[in-house]
Amino acid sequence: MTVHEGDSTQQQIARLSDEMGRLYKEQFGRGPTRVRSHFAGPDTVVVLLEETLTPAERGLVALGELQRLRDARLFFQYATEEQLVGIVEAAVGRKVRAFISGIDAREDVSAEVFVLEPR
Repeated sequence: MTVHEGDSTQQQIARLSDEMGRLYKEQFGRGPTRVRSHFAGPDTVVVLLEETLTPAERGLVALGELQRLRDARLFFQYATEEQLVGIVEAAVGRKVRAFISGIDAREDVSAEVFVLEPR
């Protein structure tokens, strides 16, 4: 995936959402049911992914093991940091300066935040 000259911001963001969903499915064996990507100001991209938990992870939620699930999921998120960052850089044509990942295990919503280098 690469930035195409003349692509609108909405085209870049749509491509970013598609690629994030694909990577989640590849990494976790289950793709999200909903992916939304947004610019949060000029230098920040936020990607929200819903319903990404695997059956085993949903079992941890049922057992009340939310922290265990968060720890395991964040470990995997940071293990794939290079791929996640690469998707954003290719989609928006800018370097990522910082990456922050989080999950609300109870609500099954993940957030990937990318701080971009200034223009």
